[in-house]
Amino acid sequence: MRKRSRLTLLIGVFALVVAACGGAETAETTTTTSATTTTTKATTTTTGGETTAPAEAEPILIGATIDLTSFMSPFDAPASLAAQILIDEINAAGGAAGRPLAFEAIDTQVDAEQYKAGAIEHIQNGASILWVTCDVDFSTPAIQEGLNAGILTVAPCIGTDQMGPKRFGEAGRIAFSFGNMAQDEGAAMAEFAIDQGWMRAAIARDNLIVYFQNVVDAFKVRYEELGGEIVLEENWTNGDGTIGNVATSLANADIDVVAFSTGFDDLPGLVTGVRSLGSEVPMICSWACDGAFWVPEGLNEFYYVTYASVFGDDPSAEINDLIAKMEAAGSKPTTGGFVGGADAVKVLAAAIDATGGTDAQALADFLENMTDFPGVAGPISLSAENHTVFGRPYRVIKITDGKHAVVDVRSATSPADIG
Repeated sequence: MRKRSRLTLLIGVFALVVAACGGAETAETTTTTSATTTTTKATTTTTGGETTAPAEAEPILIGATIDLTSFMSPFDAPASLAAQILIDEINAAGGAAGRPLAFEAIDTQVDAEQYKAGAIEHIQNGASILWVTCDVDFSTPAIQEGLNAGILTVAPCIGTDQMGPKRFGEAGRIAFSFGNMAQDEGAAMAEFAIDQGWMRAAIARDNLIVYFQNVVDAFKVRYEELGGEIVLEENWTNGDGTIGNVATSLANADIDVVAFSTGFDDLPGLVTGVRSLGSEVPMICSWACDGAFWVPEGLNEFYYVTYASVFGDDPSAEINDLIAKMEAAGSKPTTGGFVGGADAVKVLAAAIDATGGTDAQALADFLENMTDFPGVAGPISLSAENHTVFGRPYRVIKITDGKHAVVDVRSATSPADIG
């Protein structure tokens, strides 16, 4: 069953694999398991008090067709909460183009028919912007409805270049993602590895999803461009039962670093497998490895890149303030992916201000020419060629004795060209 709510406060605690969500009463006195809100055209109530937009201004509706209670909720829900916090602040300052923003979420529970139906419902209710879940394959039924309706369609953290014309043709010109482009992320990992003097690498490619594949392919391209040598390539599909064989091969290789991107059960399986065979080779991963929930006790020489540190040491005061607000709202983020939700709202508000409205083609013109926009974690860019964010400063986090710490902040020099 679809769950519908006006979203001002998410009160669950979300782990990266299983999310537990609390319930509350909405303005319509409907109990939900994922969100609570009190919203009218003029007033949005938040945990920090009451913020009021002009009563005569018609809200700009952002309709979110996302997962709040199933396995994509650890990605979708924190991004949505961060978005709502930014919306409240923007509304308190006068809104966008003089109009308040409204955020309404429908919980699809990662069901294709519910994604489609939710998008149609938002469009029928007058949504000017459609907001979709953080995976392009799951989101496609909703994305297609948004594009067919001619409204700007965005995702907070899809991490591939397929949220745009590459997948959806000319119609995809009005589709964008505020996640990190995998080609950019993999390039940043390779540049960091080369800077450490790690010149011989093994790569492990998880073929479960395109994002995992693209990160590793981007690492390979950039690493070789910079003079590194890929001496071993391993391939598997998450859950196929071969992760032990992959770990054995990596542990026995004469290499300086292992680069990979994976998640779910095979993430701890791979890392524990390599370490249990006595190898302390440095390992570097993408945002997929963010978070503390999976980390084996005493893990060392493990690195990953992410949007922001949730471990109290992020160098950005804006990030730390947003984390504190999310914690006060009852849901401290467990990974840095919430940044995409906050940045999406900041950019959308700026685009609406600049264009004076919500015309999708005008907004797309703004987004395709966006260079070094001041995102919450640092400057971000989009272009006509790349409809997913690139240039964001990554936090490189090192795990030592199981503890996470930022050891570098760096942007990729450019996204890697993987074809």
